[in-house]
Amino acid sequence: MDFTAYFYLESLWLLVGYWLLMMIPKGLISAWNHHHQHSHVFKSNVLNRILEFFYALHTGVTTNLWVLHHNLGHHRNFLDQAKDESRWKRANGSTMGMLEYTLNVALTAYPRGYQVGKKYPKLQKQFVIYGLITFALLTALTIYNPVNALFIFILPMICSLLYTAWATYGHHTGLNTEDQFSGSHNITDKWFNMLTGNLGFHTAHHFKQGVHWSKLPELHDSIKHKIPERCIRKSVFDLFAKLRKDNRNKSRNASA
Repeated sequence: MDFTAYFYLESLWLLVGYWLLMMIPKGLISAWNHHHQHSHVFKSNVLNRILEFFYALHTGVTTNLWVLHHNLGHHRNFLDQAKDESRWKRANGSTMGMLEYTLNVALTAYPRGYQVGKKYPKLQKQFVIYGLITFALLTALTIYNPVNALFIFILPMICSLLYTAWATYGHHTGLNTEDQFSGSHNITDKWFNMLTGNLGFHTAHHFKQGVHWSKLPELHDSIKHKIPERCIRKSVFDLFAKLRKDNRNKSRNASA
């Protein structure tokens, strides 16, 4: 769809509309890119690199960025705000606001990923090489058709990276603890987890990050007795369901 739009759309208004329309789907793809960098979709490295190129055009996250920044960084340090690559505390110990956190995590994602890669030179080398290839191809697309490249690739990449950072604000913020079962917020709503590949079972994901996303509900059930009630949150779908229920009750009361 993106490349069809890139080659055939000529109206600026259609380009703007396409960019805005695809913002949410591409944001959701960020969750699946996250899962891929924990557990690759294909056994073939060639197919994985090809997939990662297209993931990058949707999400702004290139090969191995989350492997380094997230898997080998954040997952090991999320209980230590002095080290966490996705830290939610300022240096003075106070809590960042959502906007500050979003900008901080998004703008530091690549340098922090590269920094973690110093301990893993093979992964860092792949991160650099395939990142350069991705941005070289993006540059070629931009030179060929700069306006279409801006709205179909560049802006979505920036927006998805910002959206990813924004979406992770609630994962751990405010949870001062050394207990991994008390260090993550969870969303158990079925629709949220269907769209994000069970990312709502966040404590289970941190408990065993190598577990495939499809197994997270089962893992969550096995450890949920250790998760405090305060670490279970409602999703936007729960809120909509509550609003619908309240509206139905108001209608019934009015009829009565």
